[in-house]
Amino acid sequence: MDSRTAYVVLAMMTLANSGALGLILRDLPELLRPSVRSWQAGTLVIAGGYVLHAFPSLPLAVMVTLSNGAILLGLTICWRGVQQFDGLPRKSWQLLPAAAGTFAIFWYSALQPDTLVRILAVSLASIVILAGCVAILADPGRRDGSRSRQLLMILFLSIMLLNCLRFAYFAWAGIPADFSIADNGSMANVISPLVAAMLPVIGTTAFTLMCSERLRRQWEHAASTDHLTGLANRRTLTEMGRLRFETARTREERVAIALIDVDAFKSINDRFGHEAGDLALKHVAASLNAATMPSDLLARTGGEEFVALLGQSEAEPAQMAAERLRLAVQRHPFILRGMRIPLTVSVGIAVSQEGDTDFDSLLRRADQAMYTAKSAGRNRVELAA
Repeated sequence: MDSRTAYVVLAMMTLANSGALGLILRDLPELLRPSVRSWQAGTLVIAGGYVLHAFPSLPLAVMVTLSNGAILLGLTICWRGVQQFDGLPRKSWQLLPAAAGTFAIFWYSALQPDTLVRILAVSLASIVILAGCVAILADPGRRDGSRSRQLLMILFLSIMLLNCLRFAYFAWAGIPADFSIADNGSMANVISPLVAAMLPVIGTTAFTLMCSERLRRQWEHAASTDHLTGLANRRTLTEMGRLRFETARTREERVAIALIDVDAFKSINDRFGHEAGDLALKHVAASLNAATMPSDLLARTGGEEFVALLGQSEAEPAQMAAERLRLAVQRHPFILRGMRIPLTVSVGIAVSQEGDTDFDSLLRRADQAMYTAKSAGRNRVELAA
């Protein structure tokens, strides 16, 4: 297969991948769609560049400028797609590498023909754009551990390194006098379509998987998190509580939990409305969360009720931990429209003992202790018998 035919086949494969990406677009959440649209647009522009490579009837200067310019622009749009995926703003100079590279291609193919400088310009512009993509995907603060993200980063890095080698090789060896982009015997012309296939074909697959992985993580997070406070929900608490309870029983250890209920919460809803009540719950959740230890699990189990699965397993340290949670709420009044609204909580603690058959029985004892705290005047901690 000659290089021109290879570019036509490559363009068709790119269009097929782009079409598949378009089919799943509506199934993705709104936050992911801008990045997918950008990636799709970028691959379509790149495909256009490949098609232009296959038109021998075009004047060489026109074909080279338009095809390489389209590929550089398409890479830049894909770069923008990666930025949008991570919620990053567009860089003010982002189009500069593609624009400068395209201008250099035009100048050294139409006005002052120089194949060597033209190849070096394309390689250098590609390196800058690809490096921008690698920098985002490799950023330690943005890595999410997904294999698809790593694959896409490795892909961008590989293409960038190949362009570096291309730049270094031609800068050192120069261009043979009989060099032609239509020469099928040239190793550079044989390798170029293979390298070009990596991003729009393999890269689109990796990008699609990266979107799917992000979507899966969002679903898992939504299924395990309370939507109002961002804390763990009842499902997560139950799963972790049962696991910790069974582990502790196997090791003949104990488990402690604190059941926390906001005092007189109904009065906030009655006086200020349910929106204010939601804000109050978020405030309490933040206060409690700030007072928990790394080994604790704090969850909202419904209404104004929270449960802390404590790292401490004995009664005295568990009481100290619960007292710390109670004081955290008391010392941080809720501010609503400039008004200070004092909030307090009643806390019931239960430490596992021989009579507890499962985690649910431990929860029931903590609930009884919490009601004892309510009956004793609220804003206090009570230990279950």
